Amino acid sequence: MKVSVPMTIHQNDPIKMDYSDPANALNMPEMADMTFATDFLIRVKDGIRNTAAAITEVVSPDVRAILRSQLHQGIALHQEITDLMVRKKWFHPHELQEQYKLDQLSAENTVQIGKMKLFPEDTRRKGLFATEPDEHIGGHYA
Repeated sequence: MKVSVPMTIHQNDPIKMDYSDPANALNMPEMADMTFATDFLIRVKDGIRNTAAAITEVVSPDVRAILRSQLHQGIALHQEITDLMVRKKWFHPHELQEQYKLDQLSAENTVQIGKMKLFPEDTRRKGLFATEPDEHIGGHYA
């Protein structure tokens, strides 16, 4: 009779986990969604600011009307994204302590990602190809 033992991984285990291990992806989809929404919100704000500046520079009434329409659409999109982020608790514009905690967590995650060794130390590719790169001119010069 085979007995299955549940596996647990502790931080003190001698086996080092790989960054691509699914255990390290806990909450990653939600964190990615929050990051994408925040980036989208920032881009929309930039668009609103640039459109408002363009309105002040334009002489043509027709172009000014088009830009005003785009400005209103941008403001509506900004409100929609903000509402989504507040509903999902990714953004706390009226609760500064909560927003501060969220910003601190984001900063900690950024530092942790920055510390990850995502790429090998040795990036030479010699020996990985069937022939040497630029063999015709002396591959050892490549």
